[in-house]
Amino acid sequence: MKQIDTIEKDFLELLKEMDSYREVIALTHWDMRTKIPKNGVEQRSEVVGFLAHKLHKLETSEKMKNYIDQLKGKTTNPIIQKAVEECEEKYNKNSKIPSDEFKEYVMLQSKSEAIWQEAREKADFALFQPYLEQLVEYNKKFANYWGYEDNIYDALLHNFEPGVTTKMLDEVFSKLRVSLTDLVEKVNQSKSKPDPTILQGHFPKEKQEAFSVEVLKQIGYDFNSGRLDDTIHPFEITLNSNDVRITTRYDEEDFRMAIFGIIHEGGHALYEQNISKELARTPLATGTSMGIHESQSLFWENLISRSKPFWEHYYDLFKSYAPETFQHVGLDDFYRSINEVKPSFIRIEADELTYALHIMIRYELEKGLINGDIAVNDLPDLWNKLMVEYLGIEPPTDREGVLQDIHWSGGDFGYFPSYALGYMYAAQIYHTLADEMNVEQLVASGNFAPILEWLSKNIHQYGKMKKPLEIIEDVTKEQLNPDYLVKYLTKKYTAIYQ
Repeated sequence: MKQIDTIEKDFLELLKEMDSYREVIALTHWDMRTKIPKNGVEQRSEVVGFLAHKLHKLETSEKMKNYIDQLKGKTTNPIIQKAVEECEEKYNKNSKIPSDEFKEYVMLQSKSEAIWQEAREKADFALFQPYLEQLVEYNKKFANYWGYEDNIYDALLHNFEPGVTTKMLDEVFSKLRVSLTDLVEKVNQSKSKPDPTILQGHFPKEKQEAFSVEVLKQIGYDFNSGRLDDTIHPFEITLNSNDVRITTRYDEEDFRMAIFGIIHEGGHALYEQNISKELARTPLATGTSMGIHESQSLFWENLISRSKPFWEHYYDLFKSYAPETFQHVGLDDFYRSINEVKPSFIRIEADELTYALHIMIRYELEKGLINGDIAVNDLPDLWNKLMVEYLGIEPPTDREGVLQDIHWSGGDFGYFPSYALGYMYAAQIYHTLADEMNVEQLVASGNFAPILEWLSKNIHQYGKMKKPLEIIEDVTKEQLNPDYLVKYLTKKYTAIYQ
């Protein structure tokens, strides 16, 4: 029998081979979402399907099974042991899906994203509906292959937030919704409201980008290991820790979409760029969950870049890029206006206070789809109904409604709750950080290095070495607690709305 160190070396070589496929697939997805001509989608989808099929075969191969059996509980290397556990979970899940079925699903995902873009442009849900119906059925089928205890939706949640269940979300979201809707009502009744008209003015894309790039560099994003591009739906994508890319969407009449969106995606990228290099070329070299990932993007976007200290430091720089209309706007008025509470149709444009309500709408709908309580063709009407119930507004077309997000077109059911979880995680993490250092003073002086260093030491470096709830408990010394988010929002918006 081979020596354990030889087996470990061979196992790492297999992981590198798998990682090479992952990187090429990621690069292909980036290209399809940013640069590909419309007529190239069909063949590219087949290429993605071919590559994903090859990766799937490696993940479920007899060779992989042999390495798992030979190394599980026998290696003394903690990274290899954790990689074995990760590969075993993926092996057990993926081996339950017939290989041909998986390839068909990946091809469907690629085609579906392209059709979604066309349907969104035309505000025509019927165009996208048959693809979404297939994606829902595949996800229900996969969830049954994988198995679950209480709710079929739990099987999909596990893909994005291991340890979190539908029961847990129902409890936390119902509590959070009561607190948020109560606070929104108080804000609506306030007679001292910010004036959003002071933010109006044509702000050229090039100027927005130049300001945002300066901010990204100062908070720690490494452009030697990343880049910034345009897309319909902003995203961050990691090819490897030395190639972490972000995208944004510009609106020259509303700078907030791009500038705050870039900082948001930059938060994701800071996480990926600061994962320990010891984890490179293994399945551990990525964020531990979508919720922890979202905690990092929302930490930088909301708790840092929408704060008063941030703009005390950056407002003069901002005005050096901004149009003439901003030159006579005072800092206090500017700060209040960028934090205006106003129900919006678009999730990525939502204010801090109503953002989680957008997530709860999507959670209720996809939970219903997977449980068979909702039919796909009922989605547009149900979406609009919940928008009225939760936010008091009704989308004029499906472009502003059910077609606005890319997630379902990629089959990412179970992803949306991560956004609200991430927001709760972020507030809890910030509270702990503020006990250890004067965060507001650091931000006001533009000194972000201690903040990034703390996040990297306590969260980023571990990649998938720790589970999400383990990270939260290790960092904050308690379990997930939504009260920190409620306290943060209450304090901030009580002051803004006086």
